[in-house]
Amino acid sequence: MADKRDYYDVLGVPKTANDAEIKKAFRALAKKYHPDAHPGDAECEAKFKEAQEAYAVLSDADKRRQYDQFGHAAFDGAGGAGGFDFSGMDMSDIFEEILGGFGGFGGGFGGFGGGRRSNNGPRQGANVRMAVRVSFEEAIFGCEKEIEFNYKETCKTCGGNGAKPGTAPETCPKCGGKGKVMMASQSLLGMVQTVTDCPDCNGTGKIIKERCTDCYGSGYIVKKIKKTVEIPAGIDNGQCVRVREFGEPGVNGGPRGDLLVEVNVSRSSQFERQDMNIFSDANITYAIAALGGDIRIKTVDGDIIYTVNPGTQSGARIRLRGKGVPSVRNKDVRGDHYVTLVVETPKGLSKEAKEALRKFDELTGGSLTKEGGATTEKKKKGFMDKIKESLDDL
Repeated sequence: MADKRDYYDVLGVPKTANDAEIKKAFRALAKKYHPDAHPGDAECEAKFKEAQEAYAVLSDADKRRQYDQFGHAAFDGAGGAGGFDFSGMDMSDIFEEILGGFGGFGGGFGGFGGGRRSNNGPRQGANVRMAVRVSFEEAIFGCEKEIEFNYKETCKTCGGNGAKPGTAPETCPKCGGKGKVMMASQSLLGMVQTVTDCPDCNGTGKIIKERCTDCYGSGYIVKKIKKTVEIPAGIDNGQCVRVREFGEPGVNGGPRGDLLVEVNVSRSSQFERQDMNIFSDANITYAIAALGGDIRIKTVDGDIIYTVNPGTQSGARIRLRGKGVPSVRNKDVRGDHYVTLVVETPKGLSKEAKEALRKFDELTGGSLTKEGGATTEKKKKGFMDKIKESLDDL
């Protein structure tokens, strides 16, 4: 026991300190080093256990008297570091402040009962998620979809309390109706305390001895229901529509959770979307690219006529303002539609068409006869070329 620090030094109080000063010192150290505030920190856990052991002795008049007379030797065999017997101590007000009001620490330390506040008040139920698929156009302009899902309806037989008619749920004796208990587990540094849901009542604070035969004690009957969900214009892939109070039932009279409907948008064969903008390609002929002219462009609002400027190059991008995706918050505000013009190379030309193109080429610079083009003049064969041809014929 010689390696142990003096309990007064541990708490940082003089030997003349009164009960209030000792409690105040321990409260400060407990808040500073509690394992729940420093998960995985072995040093903080050790300091917390040291302060807890010191407080267990100095807060008890009889143990303090023995310690003042005999020092640590008075408690040889009491458990050592981290193994001190804390039974009979009332630290509920201290741990209530540290851990957010989890009073009633029954079921682990044998004396932490009597908390002043309950954490077992009304709580909102969990949200429920499901998915629905819509087309590209439905996502742009909005639509309505009918969905079917499991819905927990209050049991009419027991009124939702889960108990057999004529009986009622009883207060859980383990947690005293708090729904939380302080549990202790042994670690390398001694006993570690954690607050958890009461294992007997699953955190509800109530025990049902005779269960309702219709809902089997759950308080709810599961049934399939259908509901029409409005998908807003402009919704994007992966976004959710919230249907309020169609999720899991609340706990202890709390409100229901919500139903979250995730929207999966199918791909379009003609359009691509980036945020509020739409992108697509439009093919144009060589003649329209060179001379200009009107073309028909597909948009989500239908076909439109667009006039192409003369000399337009393949890959040129045009912008159609206000033809994109509506804003989810204001469908009158829309993005733009960007169209990439792709010049088509003609195939299967007739003899007359080919001749016309050659004539056109001559008039525009003769690219077919320039270096890199398909020359119409045969290159004279040199001496080495003739020798190579003779060798190839052998």
